[in-house]
Amino acid sequence: MKKFRKVLDGLTTSSPVNPCGSPACGSAAGTPSTAPTPRELEIQETLMSEHFQICKTVRHGFPYQPTALAFDPVQKILAIGTRSGGVRLLGRPGVDCHCQHESGAAVLQLQFLINEGALVTACADDTLHLWNLRQRRPAILHSLKFNRERITFCHLPFQSKWLYVGTERGNTHIVNIESFILSGYVIMWNKAIELSTKTHPGPVVHLSDSPKDEGKLLIGFESGTIVMWDLRAKRSDFRIYYDEAIHSVSWHHEGRQFMCSHSDGSLSMWNLRNTAKPFQVTFPHGKTQRDGRKESCKPILKVEYKTSRNSEAFVVFSGGLSYDKAGRRPTLTIMHGKAITVLEMDYPIVDFLVLCETPYLNEVQEPYAVVVLLEKDFVVVDLTQSNFPIFENAYPMDIHESPVTCTAYFADCPPDIIPVVYSIGAKHKKTGYSHKEWPVSGGTWTVGSQTYPEIIITGHADGSIKFWDATAITLQMLYKLKTSKVFEKPKSGDMGRSAELVEEDPYAIQMISWCPQSRIFCVVGISAHVIMYRFSKHDANTSITSLEVRLQCEMEDVISPSDTENTPCFSDPSGLSPQPQPPSPRSNMPDSVRDSIPCLKVKDRMIRMPPGYQAELVVQLLWVDGEPPQQITSLDLNSAYGLLALGNCNGLVVVDYLQKTILLCMSTLELYGSADPFQRLTRSPRKNRQSTSDFCMRGLSNFYSDSKKRIRTSYQSLTELSDNQVSLDLERSKSPTSDHVNGHCTSPTSQPCPTGRARVPGGPEGPRLARRGPGRPPFRKAQSAACMEVSLPVSSLTEESRENSFSRSRSSSVSSIDRETKEAVTTLQFVESYGCKSDTLPTPCLWVGTSLGLVLIIPMSIPTDEQERQEDPVTVAPTGTVLMLKGSVLRFAFLDCGGALINSPYEVWRDQHAPDDPDRPRKRKLVNFSSSSSQEASGDGHLAVVCSERQAKVFFMPSQACLYVHNITESSFVLRADVVSVCNSVCLACFCANGHIMTLSLPSLRPLLDVSYLPLTDMRIARTFCFTNGGQALYLCSPTEIQRITYSQEICDNLQEMLGELFTPIETPEAQNRGFLKGFFGGNAQTFDREELFGEAAAGKASRSLAQHIPGQGRMEGMKAAAGGVVGELARARIALDERGQRLGELEERTALMMTSAESFSKHAHELMLKCKDKKWYQF
Repeated sequence: MKKFRKVLDGLTTSSPVNPCGSPACGSAAGTPSTAPTPRELEIQETLMSEHFQICKTVRHGFPYQPTALAFDPVQKILAIGTRSGGVRLLGRPGVDCHCQHESGAAVLQLQFLINEGALVTACADDTLHLWNLRQRRPAILHSLKFNRERITFCHLPFQSKWLYVGTERGNTHIVNIESFILSGYVIMWNKAIELSTKTHPGPVVHLSDSPKDEGKLLIGFESGTIVMWDLRAKRSDFRIYYDEAIHSVSWHHEGRQFMCSHSDGSLSMWNLRNTAKPFQVTFPHGKTQRDGRKESCKPILKVEYKTSRNSEAFVVFSGGLSYDKAGRRPTLTIMHGKAITVLEMDYPIVDFLVLCETPYLNEVQEPYAVVVLLEKDFVVVDLTQSNFPIFENAYPMDIHESPVTCTAYFADCPPDIIPVVYSIGAKHKKTGYSHKEWPVSGGTWTVGSQTYPEIIITGHADGSIKFWDATAITLQMLYKLKTSKVFEKPKSGDMGRSAELVEEDPYAIQMISWCPQSRIFCVVGISAHVIMYRFSKHDANTSITSLEVRLQCEMEDVISPSDTENTPCFSDPSGLSPQPQPPSPRSNMPDSVRDSIPCLKVKDRMIRMPPGYQAELVVQLLWVDGEPPQQITSLDLNSAYGLLALGNCNGLVVVDYLQKTILLCMSTLELYGSADPFQRLTRSPRKNRQSTSDFCMRGLSNFYSDSKKRIRTSYQSLTELSDNQVSLDLERSKSPTSDHVNGHCTSPTSQPCPTGRARVPGGPEGPRLARRGPGRPPFRKAQSAACMEVSLPVSSLTEESRENSFSRSRSSSVSSIDRETKEAVTTLQFVESYGCKSDTLPTPCLWVGTSLGLVLIIPMSIPTDEQERQEDPVTVAPTGTVLMLKGSVLRFAFLDCGGALINSPYEVWRDQHAPDDPDRPRKRKLVNFSSSSSQEASGDGHLAVVCSERQAKVFFMPSQACLYVHNITESSFVLRADVVSVCNSVCLACFCANGHIMTLSLPSLRPLLDVSYLPLTDMRIARTFCFTNGGQALYLCSPTEIQRITYSQEICDNLQEMLGELFTPIETPEAQNRGFLKGFFGGNAQTFDREELFGEAAAGKASRSLAQHIPGQGRMEGMKAAAGGVVGELARARIALDERGQRLGELEERTALMMTSAESFSKHAHELMLKCKDKKWYQF
């Protein structure tokens, strides 16, 4: 029954588009009679559904769009809130946790319960949340939703359980942290100000208790009004009315004076003895003009006033620069005595904190560092040294130094690769950092037992490559490579190309290919170039070989099938820049039309290359008849073969990088020969070329202007923290890649692709777009993984466009091909396989997958002797072997008859620039590469796994029989597919455009996991998502952050051991010169019992309509742990005392009753004695 069902599946999924009886007909129709059955293969599949589970592990990088900052001075844990509702908790390296509010509302403010293992977040939806940090995965214990007022400011005094909450209406509410219930005690704005005041003071922008007396609360209003409120007497001690708006307030530790920052760039100092006017007003950056007035300055958004025992006080503030110079960078100013130091920042300052030795506000603060949170960076300044150096960042906060355009993830790498790469990268590290230890050192983390070397590689828009050590759950940069150094810097008059070609990102990385064993590294750039690097521990003076390829596809020049005896396009091995002859010779073109020129110019001189990755070869596609080269869509390299293959929508190129020659340069159609399964109709490009000449003449400028914006993402527009919404909208309108613009997601990193619906030829743009211009690579599918265009405009999402984009129905397959004759090469892989059904032994082959779902197998003949390999040519002979699937082909993998993964051959790394050793000559050492004479046991055949956008098939080679087929999705399409090792077995992992992550067993393609992981598909995720071995994957969840996930149940079970502990039991430091008991209450001169004022007994209950309490998801034991600090101990001690007093009272009452009873008994006994005193014994 199973075999019968399998045959039916094969019949229903076949596409009878080749009536001529080509090899495609038999392989696509199901299971032929000659195919081996699964019983004959005897493959035991061990993976079950229980082995898989989706779980997020860790997030790396800079928190995207940060909004708030907080620090626990005892636990030394840092918290960063973001605009999307995320909270990032950071401690020592390895202690890195990301939390997310379900509402997604921006985090306005963060407040640690110092040394309590808890955090309060205030969000833009007017909700307070209490997080329990005593567990490795923090959870929300309580939430409090304000219904009628907007939260503007929060303040939690040290060792207090009462949180002050200021609102937009100017009122101040008080929340019990333990129960998260509002107190009935409210400071109304009209009670705080004088009755004679006619205007509203504005929102509350500051709340703080006096260091001298906790019973006094300082309230700052936006308009400039400051009120000192006596909490006991429920009245104001004094009121200050200042002309300028207030942004922040900071106390002197003695509690006798405080400092305010204002909107006019001034700092005012106030003394509590005389609040009629400030005793000092300064404009730190305001110069006195000739008329005696101060020049106008920008607002000082925040100021912190910190004292030091051995030196003068520190005043640290942000902003306050004069308006005289436009375009000045944001600054942080440090005033230490009379010395003023201005630190320029690369990005606007979001918030900053001065880190101090003591958590008590009424003690000398002793500041030692300043944490500065920028819009796109994170800086820590050392205050203990006079030159104020910065600390070397302990976290990978510079992933987004240039926008990430592609990623690659390699698990279980060779153990020696990380130390070697790190040793090279360490030589190029920056210097001048502070020598002190990183101040954010809280939490604990240990390397787990189940760790193996992992490397993440990121490609960037500026052409740089970064290697990261991702072992365990950490991320540390190993090495940085700049691919732009391979090319000459364009000159202003260089053939007039500079203005058009050199956009912001001509070197942007699109694809990465790395062989960890041979350490050969290849990158594909947006300018249609491929760079091959070799790794060396020694520097070298060498030149870079450049190969230029003319790759085009002209349909009117296609030879008839009878004449397609295709021979490889060999080039002269002696030439360093061979140029294969194009299919159609060039006619006499005007000089203004670019032809046979590359987009970038490779350096043609001797170059000194430092140790590390050194460029050896550059392959560039050329302009053809005024049209720029199409972007490269696929790449593969094999170090054992010494070959490099690349493809795009025009065809395929195979390069021998050992001999520096081009072996093959063919259009995709030419590769089929007579085995082409489609009847393609030719067009007349000459006519179309005339109609599009103006469009083509714009050249790469138009091509890059579109693709460059897609690669750079909506980075600038989305990361602007500006109050001017018009400028934000303007930026979004300029960039077609802004997320969720006009109601649909667009790609931050994708290649330019056509939209789903074809425009009407008779429309205003019909003639110009009848043939796609150079800015639109002619992929047939708008939603193809070859070009990664995930979403379409809402107006285009029709059934017609979806049908044209995704599916190729059996009845209309020919007409769909007629609409688009160009076929992109979407995936490539070198492997030991069978080129024809008649082959008995495997030979080196190149498997080619196309955007039309076709698979071609190209066998090659490669000399095995090292000397012959350097001299004799490699022969490449396309055989016309064709396999078929639905949708663009994404991935190949190969299994032996036991179900084990067959790894491609590779060459063991050897340092070509190492000094020669006559005793040990350097020879090529090849692994998994066997010559034809020694292949005895390998002739049993193998399984080929082919995955496309819509389905997966398993073929048996060399018979090419389809053993298994599985339709992965009907309503969506696969974006990424990889064959990975999990639990000592292999499976096929897929990520779909609808956000589903699926795994299929091999070879039977049995579904094991299907989880809707992402509710909406983000193009950035689609471009950067990648699987790796060990059940792990990653993607770029924001322009600045990498999210790592696992789909392995084993890793999910062990995740708690892998994560770091955020909370460490630490004794709270005692207040100086005070008793231990007073230290619990802040060490103030006057003790203040807030419970007596704010408790329900004294203040009553707050209105239920004012705020709504929402229980969190944290467990009861987590709640007990969060309240297990000093505050919880005090509360329990108070309750225990009450209970003890109650029991003592009950005991006293019982004692009194016993005494009364005893007295009554004594009285009655005495009366009885007197009555019976004179009676005889016989009278009773």
